[in-house]
Amino acid sequence: MQQRAHPEALLSQAAEEGRGRLRVFMGAAPGVGKTYAMLQAARAARAEGADVVVGVVETHGRPETQQLLDGIEVLPRRPIFHRGRLVPEFDLEAALARRPGLLLVDEYAHSNVPGSRHPKRWQDVEELLDAGIDVWTTLNVQHVESLNDVVQRITSVRVRETVPDAAFQHAHEIVLVDLPPAELLKRLADGKVYVQDTATRAVQSFFKPSNLLALRELALRRVAARVDSDLVERMQGGAIEGPWAAGERIMVCVGPDGSALRVVREAKRLADLLGGPWFAVTVERPGRSLDAKSRARIAEALRLAESLGGEIRQMVAADLAGELLRFARFQNITQIVIGQARPGRIRSLFQRTLADALVRSGSGIAVHVLTSTSAPGESARWMLPPPGTWRGYLVGALGVAAVVLVGLWVEQLVPLPNISMLFLMAVLVPAIRFGVWPAVFASFLSFFAYNFFFISPVRTFSVARPHELLALGIFLLIAVLTSALAGRAREQADAAILRMRATRRLFEFTRKLSALAEERAVAEAAAAEISTMLDRAVVILRAGPDGLAPVAAAPAEDRLDTASLTAARWAFDHDEPAGADTGTLPNAPWLFLPLRQHQRRLGVIGIEVEPRHGPLDSELRGLLDTLAGQTAIALERAGLARETTDARMAAETERVRNLLLASISHDFRTPLSSVLGAASSLLDYGQAMSEAERQDLLAQVREEAEHLDGMVRNLLSMTRLEAGSLDLRRDWVDLEEVLNRAVAVARRRGATQRFRLEIEAGLPLVFADQSLLHQAIGNVVGNAVRHAGPDANVLVAAGRSGPAVQVTVSDDGPGVDPALLPQVFDKFVRAGRDGGEEGFGLGLAITRGILEAHGGSVEARPALEGGRGLRMVMTLPIGGPD
Repeated sequence: MQQRAHPEALLSQAAEEGRGRLRVFMGAAPGVGKTYAMLQAARAARAEGADVVVGVVETHGRPETQQLLDGIEVLPRRPIFHRGRLVPEFDLEAALARRPGLLLVDEYAHSNVPGSRHPKRWQDVEELLDAGIDVWTTLNVQHVESLNDVVQRITSVRVRETVPDAAFQHAHEIVLVDLPPAELLKRLADGKVYVQDTATRAVQSFFKPSNLLALRELALRRVAARVDSDLVERMQGGAIEGPWAAGERIMVCVGPDGSALRVVREAKRLADLLGGPWFAVTVERPGRSLDAKSRARIAEALRLAESLGGEIRQMVAADLAGELLRFARFQNITQIVIGQARPGRIRSLFQRTLADALVRSGSGIAVHVLTSTSAPGESARWMLPPPGTWRGYLVGALGVAAVVLVGLWVEQLVPLPNISMLFLMAVLVPAIRFGVWPAVFASFLSFFAYNFFFISPVRTFSVARPHELLALGIFLLIAVLTSALAGRAREQADAAILRMRATRRLFEFTRKLSALAEERAVAEAAAAEISTMLDRAVVILRAGPDGLAPVAAAPAEDRLDTASLTAARWAFDHDEPAGADTGTLPNAPWLFLPLRQHQRRLGVIGIEVEPRHGPLDSELRGLLDTLAGQTAIALERAGLARETTDARMAAETERVRNLLLASISHDFRTPLSSVLGAASSLLDYGQAMSEAERQDLLAQVREEAEHLDGMVRNLLSMTRLEAGSLDLRRDWVDLEEVLNRAVAVARRRGATQRFRLEIEAGLPLVFADQSLLHQAIGNVVGNAVRHAGPDANVLVAAGRSGPAVQVTVSDDGPGVDPALLPQVFDKFVRAGRDGGEEGFGLGLAITRGILEAHGGSVEARPALEGGRGLRMVMTLPIGGPD
C-alpha cells in the first residue's frame, strides 16, 4: 500500500511559507564561542553573496570577536532613556526597513529595556521572521524555559531570562557549539570570558566542572531531541516509512487485560533509560464492544501514561497487528512494549497471539514482551470477535434445518449432484445478520447435517467413499472461511454505521450551535445536547465579575457542591481538567474540562460522574473533548458577534451624538448671535436710538428666544418620546384655532410665503393634548417655511375624513426626491430641498411621534405633478375619552 504524507506535517510546512528561517547557535554555557561561530558562518555566507547585516552582536570586549565584524554592515543601535541614562538597544524598526537577506541578532533570551517595542528579544525575532527575514541568533541551554528548574537544581542559580519552548521549536536549524569543560575553564582563567575578578566568582559559583558537565549533557540531549523531532517530521511530510534507528522511540500497546498498568510503567522506565519519547496506543476492533470493566482498565492505563509524559493514541482497526505496525513505522518507533498472558498448552498450538504477530511482521523493530501472571489466554481473548447472541445460534440451527427439508424435497424431484451449495446459504444468513460465531456454528452444523442426510450411507455419520470425505472436509473449510469473511464484513458495516451516527450527531450538534447568536442560548443548547448524548448531567460555567458562575445546566438544577466548585475553579485557573477521573481533586463527583479557544479561556464544562454510570471510558472522553471544543468555538463566535454588535452600536451612538452636537452648535449659533447682537446694541446705543428702533430690537430678541425655545422643546420632546414617558393631557381642541396660531407664529417669525387657510365648515373638535398638537403642526408649517422658498405658496387645509380629521400642509416649492420621502420622518434626516438646512432634523420625527401617541399618523407626498412641492398629510382620530 502506498504511503501518504501526514496532513499535519504538510500543514506545518505550508505554515512556514513566506516566513524567514531561524538558526540558533546553542551552547551549554557562556564562553563556548557561540557568537564567534555565528560570525564565522556569517562571513562565509557573505562571501557567497548573501546580504548579511548585523542587527546586534555583543563582543564583550573580545578582540578576536570584534575582528569578525570588519566589513559587515552593522545597524546603529537605538538609544532608549531608562533610569536617567540612554541605553543602546536593538533597532527593530530599522531592521524591518532595511530588510536584509540575513540578520544577526545576538542573545536570543535578552530582555529589552522598558520602552522598547517588545519586552523580549525573541519577540523581536518573531516579528522579523514573520516579515520574511532570515535570522541567526545565539542561546545557552539554561535559557530554555522548560529547563529552567533543572538548571537551578544543578547550579543553584535561577536564570531570569528565558525563551519559551514554543519559540525555540520554531528554529529551522540548531547548531551546537560545544567546548569541553576543561577548555572552557581555561578560557575563563585567561580572561577570555569575564574579567579576572568576575571570572573568579564565576568559577566558585556557576562554572564548576560538575555543573558544566551536566549543562553540556542537557545541551546535547536537547539538540538530539530536536534532531529526532525534525527527522520524524521529514519522514511524515515525505511519506517515508520507518523505522530509522537514529534515536530510540518507544510504543506501548494498551489492552483490556489486567497487566495494562504494569506494561505502561515498564514502557516509562524503558523510555527513561533510552532517553526517548514514548507513545501509549490502544486499538479498538470494529464491532467489538468491550464490557465496562475492560473499558475502565484501558482508560486508567491511558490516564497513567498521560500523567507519566507519554503521548496517547486511540485507533480503530480490524487487523490489530497491522495497524500497530503501520503506526510504528509512521512514527519511526524502534521499540514496542506489549503484555502477554501465558497461554494454555493446547491453545498455544492453534492460536497466534498479538505478540507473535508483531514479532513475525515487525521487521527492524525490537518487541519487548512482558509475561503476565493472569489466567492463561486472558491477554489473547480480547483479540477474538464477540460470541454473538443466542438468537444468532437459533437462526443458524433453523436455517440448517430448513435447508435439510428443502434438500430432501428437491432430491425427490430432481437428483442434484452437489446439493451442498444449499448449505452455504444457511451459513451466510447468520454470518451477515449476527456475526462470525453464529456462522461458524452453522458451518459445523451444516457439515454434520450434510453428512447425515445426503452422503451414503445416509442416516449415519459414516462415509463410505474416501473422495466424499475429502469433499466434506473442503465443504467445511469453505463454509468456515465464508462465514468468517461474511461475519467480518457485517462487523465492519455495523462499526461504520455506529461511526456514521456519531458523525451525524456531531454534525447536528455543530449546526444547532452555529444557528444561535447569544452566548446564553449557545450554552443552554450545548448543555442539553451533551447531556442527551452522554446520558449524564452537564453544567457550563462562565467567568464573571464574581468568579465562575453556572450559565446553563441539563437537567436544569444546580447540584454543584463545594468540592465540585473548587475543581471547576482549578480547571479554569490552570487550564487543565480537574475533578473525577483526574489527578486533581479526584474525589469530586464532577469532571471539569476548560473551554478555551485561541488561548482565550471562556469557562469550564462539567460532567457528572455518578457511580451508576461509572467513569468515562476513552471513547466517551474523546467525544466529550470534541463536544467541548465545538462548544468553545460556538461560545467564542457568539461573544465576537456580541462584541461586534456592541461596537457597531457604540459607533452609531457616537455618530448620532456628534451629529446632534454639530447640529445644536450650528443651529443655536444664529439665534444666539441675533440675541447677543440686539442686546449689545441696546446696552451700548440704547440712549441714542429712537423708541421704534428699540422696540424692533426687543422684538427681535423675543423672536429669536422663541425660536431657541422651540428647538429646546423639540429636543426635550424627542427625549420623552424615545423614553416612552410622553404624558398626554387630553382635552377637546379646536383645530381651526391651532392652525391659525401656527400660521401666525410663522408670520411673526418672518415667513415671507403666501399662506392660504381652507378649513371645512363645522369641523368637529378633536380629543388631544393642545400644546403637543400645536408643536406637531407648527413643526410641519415651519418645515414648509424653511424649505419651500421665500416666494412659495403654502396651503393649510383641514377636513373630515371618516372617523378622523385630516390636516394637510402643502407647498409648491422644489419638493423632495421621491426616494427620500419614506425617510423624512427619521431623526437627523434633512430633506435637502433648496431653501436652507436650518434645524436638527428632529421636527418631523417629533411630529410623527406626537401623532402616533394620539393614535394618528403622518405621511409625505409630492404636492404637484413632476415631483415638485411637498404635501404633509396628518390624520387624527376624533374619538373622545373612554
